[in-house]
Amino acid sequence: MTTVLDITADTRRLRGRGAVSNASGRFEKETRVLVDDGWDTEDEEPSLKTEIPRDSSRTIITKNNSPDISFSQSINPYKGCEHGCIYCFARPTHAYLGFSPGADFESKIFTKPNAAELLRKELSAKNYVPKVLAIGTNTDPYQPIEKKLRIMRSILEVLWEFKHPVGIVTKNAGILRDIDILAPMAEAGLAKVALSVTTLDRQLARTMEPRASTPPKRLAALKTLASVGIPTAVMVAPIIPALNDEEIESILDAAKDAGVRSAGYVLLRLPLEIKDLFREWLEANEPGRAKHVMSLIRSMRGGKDYDAQWNTRMRGTGPYADMISRRFHMAVKRLGLNTDHRPLDTSQFKRPIQAGQQLELL
Repeated sequence: MTTVLDITADTRRLRGRGAVSNASGRFEKETRVLVDDGWDTEDEEPSLKTEIPRDSSRTIITKNNSPDISFSQSINPYKGCEHGCIYCFARPTHAYLGFSPGADFESKIFTKPNAAELLRKELSAKNYVPKVLAIGTNTDPYQPIEKKLRIMRSILEVLWEFKHPVGIVTKNAGILRDIDILAPMAEAGLAKVALSVTTLDRQLARTMEPRASTPPKRLAALKTLASVGIPTAVMVAPIIPALNDEEIESILDAAKDAGVRSAGYVLLRLPLEIKDLFREWLEANEPGRAKHVMSLIRSMRGGKDYDAQWNTRMRGTGPYADMISRRFHMAVKRLGLNTDHRPLDTSQFKRPIQAGQQLELL
């Protein structure tokens, strides 16, 4: 079935969201899109409201064996992300739930209110082997609804109780709420934090990451975290050619001034539905650069919109990808970043004594 998207209609109807369409997921039998039927109305379409259905998962720790990812287990307190970042590589996962990777992904947020209970159960298992837990590698644990639901807060409380190491990635300055837990965890070698700073241009950030913290607030959060001794990093991610790649050095300079110790970057990835969502967004928001951006992306992906090959999917290939890599590493070296390679400590892990449990003999 061939479908036609009306970008103007979608933009009006999805005001304040990142995606400009809400096409059905790839597993659905029927294809649905938002279209303009040509009838003008005096009243503007209402903004799409956020829904928070409950996730029924019975486990909380996800295992990972990807050879080009630095962690082997992670936690995602939420499925979907209200930040609405148009480039988010987690968007296609909403198709598994029967929803669109477009606007549904950022407006239907599946929550795990019993996350702390599930985590305590899994960490208490006799066969559990402690490894650093990564949080925020799929969807953001500090997206706006976390302020009310406090699911991430409850997870941190359990990790601190078990003396379990954690690495966090976020785009939200809301992480400062939990500095009272993160600071002592960091002092014990159990926590580190990275904030993703995609651009310093507030207008670009507003359209590309509509509900994430503004770039100045992210940098201020890094500065506050670093000032209390929490190891901090900046992720220049994703790098998008001809859109934000000119900011690599300026982002790293600003992050260094904020006190970060390390930095990383990821090239824009466009798997599955994201390639169409991102192209729609470009045509709606950056029409003068859309063709050039996509052309450069394909030049770094072997002529395709995306290449999922291990070890190259994060960096790309070809002359333009090599140039980005050289610029990034030259700036990192100039700023003295990535020189502290101390790993988080797994040796302190200890299962707390539960009520009615017999004490271990020394």
